[in-house]
Formats: sequence, C-alpha cells, structure tokens
Amino acid sequence: MRASDALGEYGERVAARHLTAAGLEVLDRNWRCELGEIDLVLREGATLVVCEVKTRSSTAYGTPHEAVTQEKAARLRRLAARWMVTTGTRPTDVRFDLVAVVQARRGAPVVDHVRGAF
Repeated sequence: MRASDALGEYGERVAARHLTAAGLEVLDRNWRCELGEIDLVLREGATLVVCEVKTRSSTAYGTPHEAVTQEKAARLRRLAARWMVTTGTRPTDVRFDLVAVVQARRGAPVVDHVRGAF
C-alpha cells in the first residue's frame, strides 16, 4: 500500500470517529460505482450527509480544503444521486460536507468539519 493511500484511510477513520462522536450515524463507507467513490455517507436526523474526507500530513502544499475542486464537488453530487437510487434512500434533505484532517508527524490530528462545504 502506498503511503498516501494509508494516510487517506487513516484520515477516513479519524473523520468517521469525529462525526459519530458529534452524533451522526455512518450509513456507508467507501461506496463505489463506475462514476467514482463516496468516502462517507451519514445521517444527521432526517438529513443525508455525503462527506468528502481530505487528509494531509502538512499544509506545506496547501490545505486539505483546497484539494476539493469544482469538478470533484460536481462528481460527488452525481455519486450521491446514484447512491440514493441504488439504495432506495429518499431523504428529506441532502448536505455535502468536507472533513479536513491534518496529521503532522507528532501530536493528535487536527480535524475540521465543514458543514455544507459544497
């Protein structure tokens, strides 16, 4: 496994723990189809939360927030629509969140949950 893949998996675990501690319920992780992948699908009350997780070991080359392009946001919307059709889920509301995780060489990870990021 590449170091970047391991860092990404670590960030997704950190994000899932952070979100469940905040009261969200994980419905799906790493859901894939031919269009791509959704990192986390969660529920907060009646709201379906589709979450992109971006993890970095430093901000030397930009923040995790900067890694989410308009193209990535549009793909995530298409993936969410496909996930809902595939699972038969009809939520009252859908929200797209970003969890940015920065794990420096030492110390606890810094987690930033941006609700309605895109």
